[in-house]
Amino acid sequence: MARFRRVLGGLACLALGFGLAWAPWVHRVDLALLDEGFALRRRTPGPAPEVVILARDEATEKALPEPMALWHRHLGELFGALAEAKPRAVGLDLALPDRPVEALVPGSDAALLRGLLRLRRVCPVVVGVVAEGRDRFRTIHAPFQAAVGEDATGLLLVPVDPDGVLRRHEEVADAGGRSIPGLTGTLARRLGRTAERGWIDYGLGSAFPYVPLHEALAWARAGETNRLHQAFGGKVVLVGTVGVWEDRHPLPVHLAAWERPGGAQPGVLAHAQALRSLLGPGLLREVPRPWGGLLAGVLLAVGWIAGRRPRFGTGVALAGGLALLAAGYGLLGQGWVFFPAAPLAGLALGAAARGLRDAAERLRERSRLKRVFAGYVSPQVLRDIVEGRIQPGLQGERRALCVLFSDIRGFTTLSEGMAPEAVIALLNRYFDRMAEAVHAHGGTVDKFIGDGLMAFFGAPEVLAEPCESAVRAARAMVAGLEELNGERKAEGLPPLAMGIGLHFGEAAVGHVGGASRHEYTAIGDTVNTAARVEGLTKDAGCPVLATDTVVMRLAPGHGFEDLGVRPVKGRAAVQVFGWRPAIREEGP
Repeated sequence: MARFRRVLGGLACLALGFGLAWAPWVHRVDLALLDEGFALRRRTPGPAPEVVILARDEATEKALPEPMALWHRHLGELFGALAEAKPRAVGLDLALPDRPVEALVPGSDAALLRGLLRLRRVCPVVVGVVAEGRDRFRTIHAPFQAAVGEDATGLLLVPVDPDGVLRRHEEVADAGGRSIPGLTGTLARRLGRTAERGWIDYGLGSAFPYVPLHEALAWARAGETNRLHQAFGGKVVLVGTVGVWEDRHPLPVHLAAWERPGGAQPGVLAHAQALRSLLGPGLLREVPRPWGGLLAGVLLAVGWIAGRRPRFGTGVALAGGLALLAAGYGLLGQGWVFFPAAPLAGLALGAAARGLRDAAERLRERSRLKRVFAGYVSPQVLRDIVEGRIQPGLQGERRALCVLFSDIRGFTTLSEGMAPEAVIALLNRYFDRMAEAVHAHGGTVDKFIGDGLMAFFGAPEVLAEPCESAVRAARAMVAGLEELNGERKAEGLPPLAMGIGLHFGEAAVGHVGGASRHEYTAIGDTVNTAARVEGLTKDAGCPVLATDTVVMRLAPGHGFEDLGVRPVKGRAAVQVFGWRPAIREEGP
């Protein structure tokens, strides 16, 4: 059965671990941790392929007063200037028109075509296309399409994560399952690289500057070919928009060197960083999520085991968490995206669950202890037991005890003429006072035996003077009986008489019985002797008898008189001392 429970627990851990790995909130935490990893890596950026942004900005809009749809002459001139600079490749994050504008601006279409053809002869040119629906894309005017080539277009669409941030590079599939190449993927292929799917490495390189489009035009018109070559020669050039009015997206890190950190950034920066990854070390590969789920399940079990010791469990959770974060950051530098949130959650959840379970067990144990000891020990002792300050030995331990036995004289004869309900009521009234007297002096009520009571002093709470406490409890019991007899006299009932026997010595104390039924008790010759001494009170004429082992440990003034040596059934004779209320010299 135990093995079955362990197997079932292991399977439950694995199931929960896999559930954590696919939980949306866990994935959001993973994405936030990934962004922090990118930010840390960018503090010491390594080398990255040169990608230059040639951008339309607010200053360009002012410098070129025509609407952008009529910029054909300017773009043709710009592409001719880029051809002179001989870039490595050019990507247009600007959609070319889907219809001619020759009728509006004569010669403009021809100028754009000449520029595209000149640039295409120098380097690969890829033009972006815009999606207008799931399977519909804005077409490019046929002559412009022919100028760049039928395979020189790429979709200007990038996938976003659940938090709206651009982190991944992948090809888009249409309704028929056909893969639609993206702008950066097509550029990479034209440069001889594989455009696989993966995560963009935002840890590569530093923030991007940009060259304003109108400035590049001004260099070309001024014949400053050296500046053009210096800015664009041998580099991948992306032509796009950096204005504040359109095409802006949240990115994991700040890539716009010209802007203050915070907020959305131009989409051309995501394409540029994707090119850095594709043309450099490659896209980041993701550690398969099932492995994360498996690790989460294993660490959940580890947390559960370690949580048996709260401090150790906390240490394991903290150390394991730091190790997982360090592993995630280290793997990021090796080209892998490892999501640690699920394993982290599994480890913390396992330790926390074990802590909560143990806390519940402690509460149940406190409740059990209350049930076991309530009515047997004083409220103070019960509180100490429940709070763990007193730990009775479950296997038994030797203690020095003062054992007390009491019994009602002639109770059998008295109860013969009473109804059972009346007998129970009488005993409850009697024992209520007796137990109160025992508890008030730190004693433990062991059991009720018919009309008799057994108690001991010195366990589970260790008492400095157990005999003093026992004698004071015995005197309080006698006083309590006097009060009860006063009530019975008023009710027209006969008085009760009792005998109390006390003996001091060692006894075995602990839980006796089986797993389903046991009691906390004391066993040994000391207990038997105390019972025998109580029996001597019938003929001694004293309500309280104590052996010399008790009296010799008392302070002076308790009023015990020596009654000599008395025979005790089953053992050697003992010297006993008697106490009567009439000779009491001081209060209890």
